[in-house]
Amino acid sequence: MPFIPAGFPDLETTQAILPAFQRGGASAIEVGIPFSDPIADGPVIQEAFNVALARKLKLDHIFQMITTVRPNVSIPLIAMVSYSIVFRYGVDRFAKTARQAGFDGLIVPDLPPPEAQKVCAQIRLADLDTILLVAPTTESERRREIAELCSGFIYYLSVTGITGERTALPADLADNLDQLRTVTDRPIAVGFGISQPQHLAQFAGHADAAIVGSAFVRQISKSADASPATIATALENYCKFLLGMIT
Repeated sequence: MPFIPAGFPDLETTQAILPAFQRGGASAIEVGIPFSDPIADGPVIQEAFNVALARKLKLDHIFQMITTVRPNVSIPLIAMVSYSIVFRYGVDRFAKTARQAGFDGLIVPDLPPPEAQKVCAQIRLADLDTILLVAPTTESERRREIAELCSGFIYYLSVTGITGERTALPADLADNLDQLRTVTDRPIAVGFGISQPQHLAQFAGHADAAIVGSAFVRQISKSADASPATIATALENYCKFLLGMIT
């Protein structure tokens, strides 16, 4: 599941990248809504958000772009969005507009239970799936509580801290995922630090998906001045590389 910051370096490039991810073998795509005060994003994603916001990107611009590209993308599109944005827009209005645009679910990283219960119910009424985060330090009963609020999948953080590429993932990652399985039957996606095919192999059979963010953003940054089509092809090939389709 690739992550892409909407509007980086511009919306035309985002629009070109989304179908390229599908061609590259992605099963779903996480679209980050730029925010000036990100919750757990490392410097690579923070800088991408800053670039997008400096261009005066608005939420409605993102919804319009998704509406335009949706006919060319058949896999799920998941918005990663701070609850601050959802709250200011209006929960019901945000959820309804996101669904109409073509999103299938929302990841709300700063919405913990019990506060999340009412909001998640409102989101699901709009026919959107809800996805919340579980950290390695989250206690078992708390994990169960979070899982019950997830109608889509559980976003498991491979490490504590912020996003960013890492040379190695924790040695106990598979064991931690197996423990999470004991409290839920929801699908589990692993994020933070993943950038190499061997990372995916480390927890294959223990999770249902891998979320890759900073590594893709760095690929965009390498050729930010290139055409949208050129950048999209580069990310399509990186998808294939992660999946072992090319070396």
